[in-house]
Amino acid sequence: MPDLTGRVVMVTGAAGHLGQAVTRALVTGHASTVLVDRDVAGLRHAFGVLQANGRHLLAEATDLTVPAEAQAAVDRALAHFGHIDALVHLAGAFSGKHPFVTTPLEAWRHAWDANVVTAVVACRAVTPTMQARGHGRILTVGARCGLAGGAELAPFAAAKAAVMRLTESLAEELKPAIAVNCVIPGTLDTPTARAERPDADHGGWIAPEAVADVILFLLSDEARAVTGAMIPVLGAR
Repeated sequence: MPDLTGRVVMVTGAAGHLGQAVTRALVTGHASTVLVDRDVAGLRHAFGVLQANGRHLLAEATDLTVPAEAQAAVDRALAHFGHIDALVHLAGAFSGKHPFVTTPLEAWRHAWDANVVTAVVACRAVTPTMQARGHGRILTVGARCGLAGGAELAPFAAAKAAVMRLTESLAEELKPAIAVNCVIPGTLDTPTARAERPDADHGGWIAPEAVADVILFLLSDEARAVTGAMIPVLGAR
């Protein structure tokens, strides 16, 4: 486990299954955290115990499609900690599988807002403070279908491909001070996914903790020379 003592890491989508796994790993690695999510109840349920600890801050009810709300979360973090070392942007949403010709335009808008707009807004909010310090890490999350589209996945695949190209573009623009990388998980093995696909073969699904391990490596000094990488975490099967 990398030692992240003294690092301040902002995690968006912290109330989700992957967000919880990443946050637990960060806490184990002695990082301070800024936990961002629109789901107030979910965030408090998962991490309310951390509120009494000055090393952790819950930025509740933050809508990352609204730049002012993202900036307010960053401002709270800066007022509390004085700096932000890393952004782990996990906020996003799977828009479901739909035949292309019957997919409503609203599904396209939802996929774009939830995945691309949130990434743009979150990255824009943290970049100036990282640039001012001459140091920072940004992590995004892609998807296998962002590498090669799949049937009935057009909105989600297009949105995740955009997130991945955004990551590469930021890596080029912000280097060498800010490293920007993307992890590409396979199907996450979560209670929600198992409930939605009870008859699927779960053997090849990926534990959120395995993705969290890769993310912590990318935040560590051992990954100091890594930027612009698309790192698959797809399992061995």
